[in-house]
Amino acid sequence: MPICWLISVEGNHKPIRLPHLQTVVLGRGPETTIKDKKCSRQQVELQAECNKGYVKVRQLGSNPTSIDSVVVGKDNVVKMKPGQQLHLVNQLYQYTLEFKVDPTGLHGGSKRQREPTLDDRDGHRESPNLKAAKQTDRVSVPVNHREATKTNEHVGHWNQGLKASMHDPQMQVYKDDLVVVIKDKYPKARYHWLVLPWQSISSLKALRDEHCGLLKHMQRVADQMIQQCPDVHSIHFRKGYHAIPSMSHVHLHVISQDFDSPCLKTKKHWNSFTTDYFIESHDIIQMLETNGRVTVKEGIIELLKQSLSCHMCHKELATVPSLKEHIKSHFPC
Repeated sequence: MPICWLISVEGNHKPIRLPHLQTVVLGRGPETTIKDKKCSRQQVELQAECNKGYVKVRQLGSNPTSIDSVVVGKDNVVKMKPGQQLHLVNQLYQYTLEFKVDPTGLHGGSKRQREPTLDDRDGHRESPNLKAAKQTDRVSVPVNHREATKTNEHVGHWNQGLKASMHDPQMQVYKDDLVVVIKDKYPKARYHWLVLPWQSISSLKALRDEHCGLLKHMQRVADQMIQQCPDVHSIHFRKGYHAIPSMSHVHLHVISQDFDSPCLKTKKHWNSFTTDYFIESHDIIQMLETNGRVTVKEGIIELLKQSLSCHMCHKELATVPSLKEHIKSHFPC
């Protein structure tokens, strides 16, 4: 049976062995060399299933642990596989998994130990109970019928849902050799599309300067969707990415600013599209061109907790229903 190792991408310490079916708790402390007080001493609980090739990750700490930039959530358990990236807390302290063949054949019940050398290798969440609003805004953009190669990735976990939707003809409104556009399953406005690359890119953190051309194409397709919208002259649109998305696979939001949708129900929904948590497409491209990677401000997740205020006139309102009623004054029918 293979042996599982947890590898610090930054090389902060030697790899940590995760014995088969044994619980390992990690966080702030000498084993990880982490001193950040936002990281709990018991931040995550890990349990390797070496015979199946994955590790179960449970978030114990109050601050977010994420896999491929998708937040696990306190007391939730998510399966992590080789090739995925674990950020221990607040998108920091990056780890990957490696399963190696056990040359001794001894794998059960052994005391956790560390590997002597470091192998430096890189290796749409919404509530399922919400009913999707009717959306009759299918835009007549020509479809390129050349089929892109389909992936066989497992899409059973909710955060993998985009990978299923992007191959669903009922969800698609446009596709070409590089990207597909789908209707958001739980739209937060009258018009809400997602532009996704066929190429498997897990998150903003995985983007590099060689992806600039692809992101520029995604932006052009987004512009094309907006121009063919029947209400383009009366409603403003924004194009951007969530700083820490709830769904795995890079996706560009194209969303009208009326926010007229029954699926917009919470403060988190509102602030994720109206604060700096929503990063404009051109800003992401500029980061890649300038720095070769995307960086997210520390503590940006706190923006989701801000008080509610109108994105047009900045008037503060107490509840989401009162906010939505107020917004109607800016967008008369």
